[in-house]
Amino acid sequence: MKPRERVETGQTDLFRARLDQIIDMGHELVRLGQVIDWRFIDSKCGEAYSDVAGQPPLLTRLMAGLAILKHTYDLSDEELHARWKENPYFQYFCGEEFFCHEAPFDRSSLTRWRQRMGEEKAQALLQESLAVAVKTKAMQIAELREVVVDTTVQEKAATFPTDAKLLNRSRVRLVRLSKKHGLRLRQSYARVGKLALIKHQRYAHAKQFKRANRQLRRLRTQLGRVSRDIERKIAGQPDLNALLRRELFNAGRVLAQDRRQRGRKLYSLHAPEVECIGKGKAHKPYEFGVKVRVTTTVRRSRGGQFVLHAKALPGNPYDGHTLATVIPDIERTTGATLARIIADAGYRGHNAPAPYDMRVYTSGQKRRMTPTIRRQMKRRSAVEPVIGHLKGEHRMGRNHLAHAAGDAINAVLAAAGYNFRRLLAWLARLFAFLVAIAHTLRASPLPQPA
Repeated sequence: MKPRERVETGQTDLFRARLDQIIDMGHELVRLGQVIDWRFIDSKCGEAYSDVAGQPPLLTRLMAGLAILKHTYDLSDEELHARWKENPYFQYFCGEEFFCHEAPFDRSSLTRWRQRMGEEKAQALLQESLAVAVKTKAMQIAELREVVVDTTVQEKAATFPTDAKLLNRSRVRLVRLSKKHGLRLRQSYARVGKLALIKHQRYAHAKQFKRANRQLRRLRTQLGRVSRDIERKIAGQPDLNALLRRELFNAGRVLAQDRRQRGRKLYSLHAPEVECIGKGKAHKPYEFGVKVRVTTTVRRSRGGQFVLHAKALPGNPYDGHTLATVIPDIERTTGATLARIIADAGYRGHNAPAPYDMRVYTSGQKRRMTPTIRRQMKRRSAVEPVIGHLKGEHRMGRNHLAHAAGDAINAVLAAAGYNFRRLLAWLARLFAFLVAIAHTLRASPLPQPA
């Protein structure tokens, strides 16, 4: 059923302390919690619930506040659960009235809430961050019309894939799953398989590739034997076949794929959605994850360089061929019509629909370039430090959320956390400025009457 609404009582409790009596009400986190329109977030996220009988879920403000705090301060679910119990500012931001010594949620509550919301409902947090920026004068509405777009790679929490590691890991997973369901295999290759992997890595490091390839063939043979042994044992057992079929399918893909083959390949057994993306970096030729588009403003706002839109692009599409679908998403998120789009040379040959095809300007372009647009083209690189902050401080650098849905929602929440981090700094400066003005007026002598 739908979550209940929190009602502020305003009363005191003999055995509990009110948060507004023990914290600084001028703190930026308190002021941010007061200016956010929680009813808008509640209405958007409430669409994911059905009004049927059952236990009511946790409050929307609590869960949305936790999602904001997680990506604003770069915390894992476990760290957020621990800090929430000892931080009264976190509790006040999430809507609590009294200090709580025990958290009303656990780590898995955040996972279930993210799975229920998905990417579409999480966009409400990004929209509200932009609305708060406009409301607090940190950004002007006119700045939403001229944007810079770029793509980056959101890497998955997976080890660097090699043929040897994939072959050995697939065998280990098959053996573990077989023992779990009571299958007795002829041989598990637990010791000799691990030794073959170690030898392969040592020979490859020493550039003794003939010996390394010999160990690689040995690992391939071991995985093939284990797979065929399991196939024989589960023949005629539909229940076991259904439980082991996915791992057997992945093992078959690992055995069949070749280094130079075209098309999709399996790079991670626990995250088969991982893709190999090359962005032309000298220090990191290939990254394994999903491509993400980031949109920011051309002009730097008073509150900082805000992120207007972030979206995961599975399938590693060409950058320019995604503008047809991304432009409507940007306008839907910001509520403003795009007048100018600045992009790098990777967007040449884009498929932006009319009239946006004449509003896209790429690096190296000669036609339709006015002095104003030439000056704005120098601001194209402003998106690069934004991407760096998203990766280094807001959990986009290494995504730990599972499946393709986790890739999509992590990109949106990272953008929302980045914006709220800028808003916290803006509110802190604004409050300090107002306090300084008040002290100045208090110290200045009053004019004497004539």
